[in-house]
Amino acid sequence: MSPVYHGGSVLQSSPGKSIFEYADALRVRVPTSCGRSGECHECIVEVKRGMEALNPPAEPEAFLRGGYRLACQARLADAHADVEFAVLRRQPRILTHSIKRRAPLDPLAARRGDSVHFGDRRLDAYRGQLYGLAVDAGTTTVVMNLVDLESGAVLHTASFENPQKFGGSDVMNRISYDGGEHPGELRQAMLSAVNFEIGEMSRLLRFHRRRIYDVVIVGNSTMRDILFGLDVQSIGQKPYKSLTELEMERGERSTTALSAAARELGLRVFPDANVYSGPLIGSHVGADVAADMLAVGMDERDETMMLVDVGTNTEVVVGNRHRMMAASCPAGPAFEGGQITYGMPGYEGAVESVEIAGDAVKFSTIGGAEVQGICGSGLVDLLAELRRTGRMNELGVFSNGGGEFFFAPERGMSVSRADLSALAQAKSANYSGQWIVLRSYGISPGDVSNLYLAGGFANYVDTRNAASIGFIADVPPEKVVKIGNAALEGATLMLVSGQMREVAEKMARRVEHVELETTPDFFEIFVEGCMFKPMPRSSA
Repeated sequence: MSPVYHGGSVLQSSPGKSIFEYADALRVRVPTSCGRSGECHECIVEVKRGMEALNPPAEPEAFLRGGYRLACQARLADAHADVEFAVLRRQPRILTHSIKRRAPLDPLAARRGDSVHFGDRRLDAYRGQLYGLAVDAGTTTVVMNLVDLESGAVLHTASFENPQKFGGSDVMNRISYDGGEHPGELRQAMLSAVNFEIGEMSRLLRFHRRRIYDVVIVGNSTMRDILFGLDVQSIGQKPYKSLTELEMERGERSTTALSAAARELGLRVFPDANVYSGPLIGSHVGADVAADMLAVGMDERDETMMLVDVGTNTEVVVGNRHRMMAASCPAGPAFEGGQITYGMPGYEGAVESVEIAGDAVKFSTIGGAEVQGICGSGLVDLLAELRRTGRMNELGVFSNGGGEFFFAPERGMSVSRADLSALAQAKSANYSGQWIVLRSYGISPGDVSNLYLAGGFANYVDTRNAASIGFIADVPPEKVVKIGNAALEGATLMLVSGQMREVAEKMARRVEHVELETTPDFFEIFVEGCMFKPMPRSSA
């Protein structure tokens, strides 16, 4: 008999048992609402190895691609092959801080005497609790704040892996998937995951989910529109715009922001609760960036700042209250666990920092756990250290002529030449976007007052190492400010303040969108950005 693996746990295999049963034995919670019949499509797991040892996919699994199965349908057929699975409920490390902006406490969902109103509309009798939910729906990670709308206090923060991975690791693949044979599956996967987390919150804090009377959701254009049930095919082809943008251009709407009743979306909070999405900036630059800009107060600042929200799609904004320019950089998932042999998101067991001392490699893992792979901050360190020690040249070629470098030799984990190529291209997307937006604005990296780094990955990256390989603009270290999950903070601001929603919508309309692919010398800039060296501080 061969073992079945989940994370660091091992079970003896038994033919005929479903992956769901193995998860039960390990006390791993797998989402489901259909009694394990395959109807709800919620119990998606990633089979990391041993797919051939499982029974053939059943009809309810027809919507899944690649190494994904439903836990209730996948059963062990060959007990002599190793099987390793991962539940798509892995919890990323929650940021412990974020930039804070003071805002008036004027939520649209508020208590009036013995009633709860949304604006002028009565929703419900006041039942002792008046909560709101802020959600940042990222391509890789989803983060949520539960907020007391009477005090403005954040009561609980939760995060989980975006369960839409079966549709692809980036937005373009998910757009293609959603336009294929199984439209709506991505939306349902996200809704099920959010509803599951709301249930977890309500159990933990002992409140009824119907006490949530207002919801604000931000995300890039694709993630947001999928969740609201909009056709996203227009975002995947020129001019890469949401239907809401196209309608606004035709004068059919005054804002790209969206609102719907929770019951219409299938969100399990108070049925008549309003679900609001912030406005889009343009093309792939979505409501999450509008939330970022709100959080850093770009609408109030005279000095010119630079905001970089690092992710599968990295967004760059340069400006102040007088003028703002933005672009989206399709970086892909290389620094978030995709395309890299031993890459993984920032979960427990991921190598998060690396130092090369002589022939020894020193590293630390998230949570101090046994090494499972390497996440983005660890990859940035590793690349910088390979350059610093001369083991790799600026073209990403190992100096000894070898094909790999072992960062965890005791586990046989290495970074290969193919990995370096994928990382170089992902890094260059970030480099190119930052350089082109700065140049379009008419300033150099050295001219910005501050470089604000947003997002979970950026919060843990060593900024000196990131600048040394050209991952971020080479601004003086004292000007770099890590602002945590600014998108979630911006969504929370819009939740506790109707005034902040108006500010975000007005600001979004003023941003100039820069299309990187139409830049005449984009290819030359991209090739330069593939090199592991600092970005020039001057554009002269």
